[in-house]
Amino acid sequence: MTKRDYYEILGVSKNSTPDEIKKAYRQMALKYHPDKNPGNKEAEEKFKEAAEAYDILSNPDKKARYDQFGHNAPGGFSGATEFDMEDIFSKFGDIFGFGSFGGFGNFGGGGGGRRSEPMRRGSDVRIRVKVDLKDVVEGVEKRLKVPVLGKCEVCGGTGAKSQSSISTCPTCNGRGHVTKMANTIFGAMQSTSICPQCHGEGKKITELCTACHGEGTVKKEENVVFRIPPGVSDGMQLNISGKGNAARRGGVNGDLLVLINEEKDEELIRDENDLIYSLYISIPQAVLGASVEVPTVTGKVKIRIDPGTQSGKVLRLKGKGVPDINGYETGDLLVYINLWTPQKLSKEEEQMMESFLKSENFRPNPSKQDKNFFERLKSMFQ
Repeated sequence: MTKRDYYEILGVSKNSTPDEIKKAYRQMALKYHPDKNPGNKEAEEKFKEAAEAYDILSNPDKKARYDQFGHNAPGGFSGATEFDMEDIFSKFGDIFGFGSFGGFGNFGGGGGGRRSEPMRRGSDVRIRVKVDLKDVVEGVEKRLKVPVLGKCEVCGGTGAKSQSSISTCPTCNGRGHVTKMANTIFGAMQSTSICPQCHGEGKKITELCTACHGEGTVKKEENVVFRIPPGVSDGMQLNISGKGNAARRGGVNGDLLVLINEEKDEELIRDENDLIYSLYISIPQAVLGASVEVPTVTGKVKIRIDPGTQSGKVLRLKGKGVPDINGYETGDLLVYINLWTPQKLSKEEEQMMESFLKSENFRPNPSKQDKNFFERLKSMFQ
């Protein structure tokens, strides 16, 4: 199923400010909230769709990748399309405040059954991965052991020694927040804040897990398998959703951020999607023509040097470069011809060169030479 454009979903433009995007999402969420539309599956889908769009467009890194690559961004988008209703309430509840997003009791008359503190999220893990030119052109699958904070298997990530060690926080009665009333010159005002006793968790642990000491996470190495797509470049970052650190005492995992380090090739120079190779030929080869081998990413290929080839000529091998990361096209291999001038000659070779000096065919033609130069210069920019 083709995804709708995130800007279209929220009714904003690419130039909209973060506040405008936030305001647009708030209006959508209020309009399609399940408590206002009980039993309406279409409204529920639009509610989830708006949450997904806001998750991407409110994050500067995700928004930049979406603007550049659209829905096909390398590595995908963290959390996108994985929301359920509880995720949305806990992840974006702070936009509305505890009183209004805690179940939307004012709309449905329910009085707020859901906890409204933001869902805990584990921190991201950043790693650097080296790729060579062959990896860049063909793509490559990587299998790595990544040190992360993983969920404690002893307590299941709760941080408690046993389930009987977990009880409801007596201060907030499991809500995770407390409400206070204060008299002001404007009348009675209600304020809501995170519970100071349980720090928003809504529960109290009497005996901590001995393995993780109450954190719910332990240090471990995770085997991670991911694919680097063709066309990546040095400095590009790929996001592997949910492969980062686990959250303290439950929640969602952070992401694995893969920073691409592209190693330079010994023979080929990369210029965006084109590759450049500097080919040196001898004077006889330039004069008589020759068949020579040049390297490509997939192996050597033979090319023909025409008789009378001038130094500086550029030969273009179509489609032998780097594929575009969006899959639009593949660059070319540009072979720059350089004439190799020998620095040492035998007596016989010197005499031969001297005889060439007397020949009209070996005398440069300035007008023709200048014309060829500009023609070569033009071809470099076509």
